[in-house]
Formats: sequence, C-alpha cells, structure tokens
Amino acid sequence: MPTPVNVAVIYYSSTGTVATMAKAMAQYAEKAGADVRLRKAAELAPQAAIDAKPEWAANAKATADIAEASKDDMIWADAVIFGTPTRFGNVTSQLKQFIDTLGGLWQAGRLADKVYSGFTSTSTAHGGQESTLLALYQTIHHFGGILVAPGYTDPSKFVDGNPYGTSHVAGQGEIPVGEQTLTAARVQAERVVKFTRAVKDGLAAAS
Repeated sequence: MPTPVNVAVIYYSSTGTVATMAKAMAQYAEKAGADVRLRKAAELAPQAAIDAKPEWAANAKATADIAEASKDDMIWADAVIFGTPTRFGNVTSQLKQFIDTLGGLWQAGRLADKVYSGFTSTSTAHGGQESTLLALYQTIHHFGGILVAPGYTDPSKFVDGNPYGTSHVAGQGEIPVGEQTLTAARVQAERVVKFTRAVKDGLAAAS
C-alpha cells in the first residue's frame, strides 16, 4: 500500500481565477492518491471594496464554504501548495499575512522537511508570474522546505512554458482558466504527490 500523503492547497483569490486553479490542484492531488485540504487565506479587504467589484463579490460568495487556512493545516500537511495572484510581482498581502503567522511553527522546526510548491495568475503574460513564484519560494528556503517545481518534466510544460509553477494569464478576469492551465495543474499536483511520498519513505527509512 502506498505511503499516505497529506497535501494542503492554501490560496488567496479575489476574483476567482486562483480559486479555480486551487480547486483543480486539489482535485488532481486527490486523484494522485493524496488526502487533501483546500484552504483559503483570510480576506483583509473591507467589504465595501469587495462589493464594489461584481467578480470579487461573486467569488467571495462562491467560496464561502471553503475553510480559512490555519496553523493546524500546516502541521497536518506533508506538502503545501500555495496559490496567489501577483501583486506587483509579489504575493498578495492576504497570503503573506497567513505566512507571517507561522513564525512560531518555524521556530519549532514544524515547517521544515515538507514539500512546497506554488501557482499564480497575472493580468498579462509578463505581469509577474516568475517573480511572484520566486518571491514565494524564497520563503520556502527559510522554512527549510523541499521545493518541488514542475520544471520541464512533461511535454506539456514546453507548451505552457513556466517551469516555476502553474500560471494563468487572466486579463482583467475575462480570460477563464482553460485546458492548458488545467494540464499544468495536473502535472504539478502529480509531481508534488510523487515526491512527497518519496521524501516520506526516505525519511522513514533513515530514522
């Protein structure tokens, strides 16, 4: 029987693009044999700002039943896949706020030796996909985490072209998540599960 793997998909999404990607990532990880928790970062924006943008309000309503990420999710997870739209080439304040609450777990060594990966969305093809994921991955180095990016490990990666993580060009929200992005999510989720299982097996054998 394969070694059980716990995967937490933790994301922030305002207008729904990253939420769609997160759900796909969670589904593909589950199909690959993982136990999965889908969690969203807590919203920091005022309700008036959310209500002023119909797509934002619609996504808030559509994802109201998804639990907010907690420290327990990080402890439970063998692998964490973070998702965030870009904000000027960096992660959103909402996801950063959640990460900033993890200092106690970091000090206790509870974030080390886990597998981490990331995905993102931008308005344009050169709107910060790589810089956002690389900024996120800097944090993983501080965690002592094991970074598992998709690389060019599948023929489809030469089509979507991003070895850092699944990414989607959303325009102003009018470009829906399509087959290319979903394929990238599948490849990444399967790779995360595969290597998380290998890491767990290796650590167990070494102990």
